[in-house]
Parts: sequence; structure tokens; C-alpha cells
Amino acid sequence: MIGLLKSQPSRPSPLSELCSALPSLPLRLQEVGRFVAANDYDATTRSMRDLAAEAGADPAAFTRLAKALGYSGWDQLRAALTEARRPSQASPFSGRAKGRRYGPDSDVALINAKLEAEAAGLARISAVSIADAAKALHAARRIWIAGFRSCRSVAELLNYELRLFRPDRVQLVGGSGPEDLDLGAFHAGEAVVVIGFAPYSRASVLSARAAHGAGATLIAIADSPAAPMTEGADHVLLYEAAASPGFFPSLTGAIAIAQSLAAVTFSLGGASTRKRLRETEVRLAATSQYVAEKG
Repeated sequence: MIGLLKSQPSRPSPLSELCSALPSLPLRLQEVGRFVAANDYDATTRSMRDLAAEAGADPAAFTRLAKALGYSGWDQLRAALTEARRPSQASPFSGRAKGRRYGPDSDVALINAKLEAEAAGLARISAVSIADAAKALHAARRIWIAGFRSCRSVAELLNYELRLFRPDRVQLVGGSGPEDLDLGAFHAGEAVVVIGFAPYSRASVLSARAAHGAGATLIAIADSPAAPMTEGADHVLLYEAAASPGFFPSLTGAIAIAQSLAAVTFSLGGASTRKRLRETEVRLAATSQYVAEKG
């Protein structure tokens, strides 16, 4: 007869552990702990050195804080914080709505909170990282763009903007058929942009792995440095998807990154890209793609 196994008690969330431990910590670690608790998203996306500079603390204090909570070091605590932010696979969207009030009395407050969160998230996007990634796009022989499910809209936007001045060297993964047909077409010297947020689509992860395996330059636009499509990435461009209130994660940061990539790639092309853009505009005008404005 097989006996029933006792279920192991689940470990409390890292933020709960942190808040419970604060009173017993030394004063300096309390300050660092309160900073982490108030900036848990930044704690999962920024380096320990950057966090320490903003908190006005020694980087080693973050390691001491993690060890005081029972973790081997800061990397393990950050991994736990990242995992805690992942939505449930069974209810990735409705789970975000729990505990939030909706209705006539709260609609304006929700909108204001969302707009404030979006603005704060945009301010934390790294312009330097985008500029470096744009240089890789400029140098690439061909650019592939992979975005699926809700991220398809971001991929299509980036594909459209780049094709305005690089019409023959940009391709949407899965744009002309099943995406798995394109995954075997990646080559070294090309760039693959993969866009995603938790819960991550299988197609986006497979695209990233295929790009890395082919030796192509992998650019991941993701909500976390621990996102599966960032493994082996040459450039990781982070945006905040979960910080904004609402039932659905935010794509505002991803769109801003995509448009910034297109703008800088165009700028790097100089006179030749301006010439191709004008040629594209002539073709669009010749086929009357836009409504003529009345004088």
C-alpha cells in the first residue's frame, strides 16, 4: 500500500519574508530592505551596483540583506523576486485583477494610476541599451522580428517602420507562413528581435533559441532579465509590463523601444536610408494609400 506524501509547506513570498524580517535587521540593512520592498521591480531588472547607487548604499549591503533572509546571495534573492512576479499560468490576466476595485467610483483613479505607472516605466528604459541594439540592426544583413499573441502588434509596428527604409532586408517571423519554417532560416550576420512578456509564448522562446543557435545577433525586448528569450541574447532591452494596474500587462514600454530602435537605425543609415524612405513615400503616393487632405 502506497502511503500519502505530506505536502511540503510553501515558502512565503520573498517580499513577505523581507517585511517580516525588517524589525530584527541592523539599521543599515533595514534601510536597504525598505528600498528593495519599495522598488521590487527595479530589484529584478537593474544591477546591484545601480540599485546601491540609487539607494545610497554599499553594494555589499544587498548581499548581506539576502543572506540575512536565508538566501545564498543577492542573485538568489533577485531570482526569487523575479519568480514571485510571474503571473499564474492558469490565470495570467484575471489574477492581475484580484483585489482591485473597478466601477464608476474608481475608473478615473485607475486611469490616473495607469498613466502615472506608464510614465514612470518609460523613464526607466535604458536609452544606451537601445542605441547599442540599433547599431546591431544597422549592421545586420537581414533583420528578423518575432512577436506572438499580443506582442504581434509590436512586432508588426517595428517591421513596418523598418521596411519603410529597408524594404528588402526586414522580415516578420511567421509573416508568410508557419513561424517554424523561418526558424531554420536564421544565419550569422543577421539580427533577430524577439518581443515578449510573462507568460511567455513558446514560439517566442523557440525563436530566441533558434537565433542564438544560428549565431545571429539576438535582441530581446522583454519584461525581465530572467525571461527565457533573454538567454544568450546579445542585447536585452527591458520594459515594465506588470507594474501598471489593469487586468492586462502593459505594452507601452515595448512599443516605445520598438519605435526608438527604428528611429536610431534610420539615423545611422544616413543619406542612403533617407533616399530609400523618399522612394517608399513616392510608391505609397502613387498607389494612393493615404486619404487626400482638403485644403
